[in-house]
Amino acid sequence: RPLTFISLWLLFSLSTMKTPESVLKKRATQEKIAAAKEAAKAEAEAKAVADATKFAERAASYQLEYQAAEKAAIDARREAKAKGGFYVPAEPKLALVIRIRGCIGVSPKAKKVMQLFRLRQLHNATFVRLNEATIRMLRLIEPYVTYGYPTRATVQKLVYKRGFAKLNKQRIAIADNSVIEEGLGKYGICCTADLIHELVTVGPHFKQANNFLWPFKLSNPTGGFSRKTKLLHFMEGGEAGARGDEINKLVKKMI
Repeated sequence: RPLTFISLWLLFSLSTMKTPESVLKKRATQEKIAAAKEAAKAEAEAKAVADATKFAERAASYQLEYQAAEKAAIDARREAKAKGGFYVPAEPKLALVIRIRGCIGVSPKAKKVMQLFRLRQLHNATFVRLNEATIRMLRLIEPYVTYGYPTRATVQKLVYKRGFAKLNKQRIAIADNSVIEEGLGKYGICCTADLIHELVTVGPHFKQANNFLWPFKLSNPTGGFSRKTKLLHFMEGGEAGARGDEINKLVKKMI
């Protein structure tokens, strides 16, 4: 069938039509965005590999440090025993405080101290640096809390199982090390190994690391507290007050 003049003109105009400038700009912008995404993805993958290696090395160095400290304590104890003396370990620097009573009947001063320790709810737990001032404050709130000296294993369990970060006044789960790096990277704390080391050793940035962690929300202990003895001091067979290393057994029941 022969082509008409109009059909030929349409074919010629379609073949010679230029792409609009707006379409070309949009296409260039989309290609630029795609290239930037690919570059960012490659950079993130490379950073993840480098960070994994760096964090593994840090964790290994911390493990060696912990083992050296334990060996030094054992050697000192054996040396003291061989000389007929006694080995007195250093005073603990870190305490774990758990609130075990509600808000009914709490005096204003005790309520203020618990607010300073961020113990606003029942079964909240926080770490506290031990010094003369904090020990006095703990004695003020002994009827409402129990506290003791956590081991490194207890600190690890709390951070891994019940640890949440405070970022922009929000409670964020510590799903990976990027959360810690975002909140504490400027202090050289970039992974969970760094965070645990700073807490256990009560390092120079302990305050920032402790405030970065949201107060731990623990469960009621397995078997619960006894109604008859809960309000008594731990030394009297109760639950309140200082309990030394026995705090680790309680935390195990409450995680």
